[in-house]
Amino acid sequence: MTETFPSALVGPSSKERKYDRQLRLWAASGQKALEESQVLLVNSDGPWSKQNTGVSGVVGVETLKNLVLPGIGGFTIVDPALVTEPDLGVNFFLEEKSLGKSRAEETCRLLRELNPDVDGSFYTKPIAELLRDPEFLTQYKLVLISGPVKRSSLEVLRKAAKDLDIPVLYTRSVGFYSIFSLQLPAAFPIVETHPDPESTQDLRLLNPWPELAAAGAGISNLDSLDDHQHGHVPYVLLLLHHLELWKKAHDGQVPSNYKEKSEFREMVRSSARTSNPEGGEENYDEAVAAVLKSLNPFTLRSSIREIFEMEECRRPSPDSADFWVIAAAVREFHQRHSVLPLPGSLPDMKAQSSDYVSLQNIYKSKARKDIEEVTEIVRSVEVQLGSRPIQVSDKDIEVFCKNAAHIKVVHGRDIPLVNGEAYTLEAIRNNLSVPDSLIPIFIAFQILDNIVTDIQDGERSEEALDDEIAWESAIKHVLGMLKSEGPSAIEEEDARERILQAARELRRTQGGELHNISSLTGGLVAQEALKVITRQYVPLDNTCIFDGAHSRSEMYKL
Repeated sequence: MTETFPSALVGPSSKERKYDRQLRLWAASGQKALEESQVLLVNSDGPWSKQNTGVSGVVGVETLKNLVLPGIGGFTIVDPALVTEPDLGVNFFLEEKSLGKSRAEETCRLLRELNPDVDGSFYTKPIAELLRDPEFLTQYKLVLISGPVKRSSLEVLRKAAKDLDIPVLYTRSVGFYSIFSLQLPAAFPIVETHPDPESTQDLRLLNPWPELAAAGAGISNLDSLDDHQHGHVPYVLLLLHHLELWKKAHDGQVPSNYKEKSEFREMVRSSARTSNPEGGEENYDEAVAAVLKSLNPFTLRSSIREIFEMEECRRPSPDSADFWVIAAAVREFHQRHSVLPLPGSLPDMKAQSSDYVSLQNIYKSKARKDIEEVTEIVRSVEVQLGSRPIQVSDKDIEVFCKNAAHIKVVHGRDIPLVNGEAYTLEAIRNNLSVPDSLIPIFIAFQILDNIVTDIQDGERSEEALDDEIAWESAIKHVLGMLKSEGPSAIEEEDARERILQAARELRRTQGGELHNISSLTGGLVAQEALKVITRQYVPLDNTCIFDGAHSRSEMYKL
């Protein structure tokens, strides 16, 4: 029966009602990307403590919970461990009857109850064994790793994902501390970055196109308007009108510095009628407030200039992603016009509805023309490239043009390790020299993971976990690697004490998780996962450290 009603009278579907809040955040395109994504969670390499004192796997399941609820396509849990009594105390996705059963199977079963639209599966084999199948990872859009995982397994998994350009999120939660790091491909482009709405406004008042200039010239008879009309002229047109008056008195030049803009602002303010009985002249107040932020010549942001200079943008190939084909077209558009495509959005302002709609149509019409020109360039680029299998969609071109001023390419880094890349060591060294830095917590986690790996490999006994001498030896080794001269040199004794202090919390809990900290961290990690999956908003670059004891968090590029 609903087919007989106009579409405006048909209410939202059950799916739209179910996912209403998130559709407002990332729209239908983001939801579609989410529902087409398969996520892999590696929750452990198996039990590492015979006494089962080190409870793990909570933060990974809590992260997955926050992806199942908004409707990812499916998930797979890899976890060889069996459910123990300590697990029941901190993992809310286990029941008393789960005791002694596969932890992967039990958490999978209870997670699936949250959202019947989501598929779930599990493996009880170690991840290293599963990775022997070269096709295993290819089905996933994102890999979540919840430690402790053997260093060897982490390295194999990290490299395999990197070779396939699959993002990886590695997280650890112990006691009141947690960390997580995001490994992205070398170039990870994002179109819908969702910047502050005010920063997306592009009014082009200093270089109006003919239709906009004509609209500004159409209000030359301001003095003849009655009070109601005078108080409802859109501030954009007021600024255009007064800019023409300014240019006539200044040899055709627009106000270019703070002094001139301040004089221009007073010129606009003085034109307002001081005794308007129609409710004041808020439109003039809006015009005055917009002078400093709207009367600026167009300039490319450094991030956009960097993208235009990248080889992928300058010389796209038949194998290039759609992003780079469109970026190449927008780059050519900028070379032609010295501006980017107009977004077409217009801020709210005091005006009569008919005048506002008329002005809005001028901006929208210009935006459509710019999109059409970019589309023509894209099609010509596709012809030059020849063998591209699928044509770039018009919708993708439109979205890119509307967001062109704020697109971003994140240059991904590996999961940071203390004994990893030279740039990671340098970043750790620089941040360790900052008194309030949380980097000592990161170092303590690295040492803990090394000790746990040694326990799993049989190279140390479980007593090493709380062996102060072993920890001090490990800290001395790390500080030896970080030692340097110059501005980034660290005060060794101070650094040692701060790392030891962080290590005490990890030793106190015997490497085990607290549910409240893991739950909070799972929310943070899931937020980054959603950014990566939907390719919206700007993800973490690349490590976050959380100190639950002092309610502090810091982000570091390691």
